[in-house]
Amino acid sequence: MLTIPGLCWLCRLPLACPAWGICSRCSAALSSPSCCERCGLPAARGVTQCGRCLQNPPPWDKLIFVTDYQPPLNSLIHRLKFTATTALAPALARLILLKVIAAIRAGSVPKPEAIVSVPLHSRRAWRRGFNQSALLAAPLARWLQCAYQHASVRRIRATATQHKLSARRRRGNLKGAFRIEFPVAGRHIVIVDDVVTTGSTVAEIARLLKKQGAATIQVWCLCRTL
Repeated sequence: MLTIPGLCWLCRLPLACPAWGICSRCSAALSSPSCCERCGLPAARGVTQCGRCLQNPPPWDKLIFVTDYQPPLNSLIHRLKFTATTALAPALARLILLKVIAAIRAGSVPKPEAIVSVPLHSRRAWRRGFNQSALLAAPLARWLQCAYQHASVRRIRATATQHKLSARRRRGNLKGAFRIEFPVAGRHIVIVDDVVTTGSTVAEIARLLKKQGAATIQVWCLCRTL
């Protein structure tokens, strides 16, 4: 029986390996300017921590992302979140994996022991039908052979939609919104989200993890708004 090869989600050309979802040429084309390895914002090339982080470091140790929130990746994220095209999730998670493997091989990050996903409040998760961050985190944990439970971090308080708020109001909006429900002390932990904008959400979770004794905290995402 003849099989129909999978097509790249971006260029729509046949894939050598259908499971990849996005071809190697399109993957290689997704890049961003030189950025600080800690906060992920633009910085001079070769700088591991920018001046912002030296003065006021975020509560995580490293941020790994694929590209800025711009075409073509932002359109795929929009399809995943708002048209329920969940078949995209493994292909998008693989883009993060490629960046992570490069960082691990370079020795710039430790291999994680546990991965958590940024949770949605139960009502929002019910309306959407899924948590896009969990759909990215689960295959990453499987491929890297580290612990993952979708309920490791719970959102215990409904909050206003973040993108409608200023950076200052975002931080206040998230106070007391999360609860950690797994052993943290001494472990290398990763927080997975789809997009990091101001970083307020992942920062609030990172603070809780650090307070409970996490050894290191990384943030992995598809896009960092620059």
